[in-house]
Amino acid sequence: EPLRDWLAGFDLVVDTRAGDSFSDMYGLRRLATHSLLARLVASTSTPLVMAPQTIGPFASRRARAVGRRSMKDARLVMSRDSASAAYARSLRRPVDVESTDVVFALPRPAVATSRDVVLNVSGLLWAENPHVDHVAYRRAVTDVARGLVADGRRLSLLAHVLDSPVADNDVPAVKELAELLDDGDVELVVPDDLDDVRAVTASARLVVGSRMHACLNALSTGTPAVPLAYSRKFEPLLKDLGWQHTVDLRTAEDPAAAVLALSRLDLTSEVDHTLARAQELLGRAVVALGEVGGVR
Repeated sequence: EPLRDWLAGFDLVVDTRAGDSFSDMYGLRRLATHSLLARLVASTSTPLVMAPQTIGPFASRRARAVGRRSMKDARLVMSRDSASAAYARSLRRPVDVESTDVVFALPRPAVATSRDVVLNVSGLLWAENPHVDHVAYRRAVTDVARGLVADGRRLSLLAHVLDSPVADNDVPAVKELAELLDDGDVELVVPDDLDDVRAVTASARLVVGSRMHACLNALSTGTPAVPLAYSRKFEPLLKDLGWQHTVDLRTAEDPAAAVLALSRLDLTSEVDHTLARAQELLGRAVVALGEVGGVR
């Protein structure tokens, strides 16, 4: 078939799954659709590599079977955190490399520090969702925003997911929060693309993010980040990098108070260690990729 023939023409196929879509957390259909391409590659002579990503969790037997098959199809499997590596072992396909998120391989924007606190609001969590109580999430984020303003901080609200008709969209959420705050000094930031997002995170003194990639963009551009975690994909990756400042929405007694306490600390000196650790972990992935099929 044409797609299979097209895939057969490559030296290597790298399966990224957006870093955290190798799970049924976002639905079995998404997992199955992503895995279909991996199956097609496996039916050719082209090596398949699973780039550093979160592995699992898989709640259903069918999802576990799909996940196990995808990993067994791959010539090389890389995790971006130690918890994912442990989960892969439970599926009887241990990872070949424990690495970290590929965002740390992107160039760091050279921009001035022109913003104070950038708060990313998640459209996924702002509406009813299977991850956290959306009413509690709205209250926590609103309390964080009001607390920052009360502390005299300059606040920018960031939509990390581009505006679109899809329900998983941060733009309506940040606009609604801005209306609730009713503060003309609060900046609304709706980026156009990834470069724009990274310039925004690089311009801040602190990023508080409900999207994991907002936090990873922040740290990889040299800006401290306080993640508001809603799944196990957050903390293991960040702890492996030496970053200990995650607030878990599922377990924190008072998430807003925890975020505000962290916002009052100077975390800047810790970022350099995190960046150095990220480069060390990425180096493992670079070496492993070079060894697959003689690719250099």
